[in-house]
Amino acid sequence: MLFSTRDARKQTNNVLYVYAIPIVTLPAIPASESRQMSQAARPRAAAATGPQGAMPRTQPLVRVIAMPADANPNGDIFGGWLLAQMDLAGGSLAAQRARGRCATVAVDGMVFHEPVFVGDEVSCYGELVRTGRSSMTVRIEAWRRHLASDETRKVTEAIFTYVAIGEDRRPRQLPPAG
Repeated sequence: MLFSTRDARKQTNNVLYVYAIPIVTLPAIPASESRQMSQAARPRAAAATGPQGAMPRTQPLVRVIAMPADANPNGDIFGGWLLAQMDLAGGSLAAQRARGRCATVAVDGMVFHEPVFVGDEVSCYGELVRTGRSSMTVRIEAWRRHLASDETRKVTEAIFTYVAIGEDRRPRQLPPAG
């Protein structure tokens, strides 16, 4: 069926919005800190609002604005979206320690303390908790900042386990720390 020029103007256009997720590059983890927090994960001295403890004092591994495409019809951000941001943050830290490719093999103990809303700035902070022969345990905290009020709250945290993998996609031994 052919449309006249007049009919074609009545058609609606679909628009695709694409959002970039910035990732902060971290310094290498020294050998003396392989079982401690990386430089980019030391806790911040300033307290957040509420009884949630201290906010991390270093740069986040991931910082992004929650957008309408990430929310349900009520304006609450999907938990799966937040989990994905946390996995990106932990994966970045694990890949730095492994000096290469890593795979997520487990997520433990994730509890959502508060919702995240459209327009909130979400920051994910992490620390390397433990290393094994090929595995790494990373603790990730997600914080939200309401841009209008500057209120900062921890919304969730979880323990992620990553395994260093080689070109054959099989587990490989971690290189020496340092």
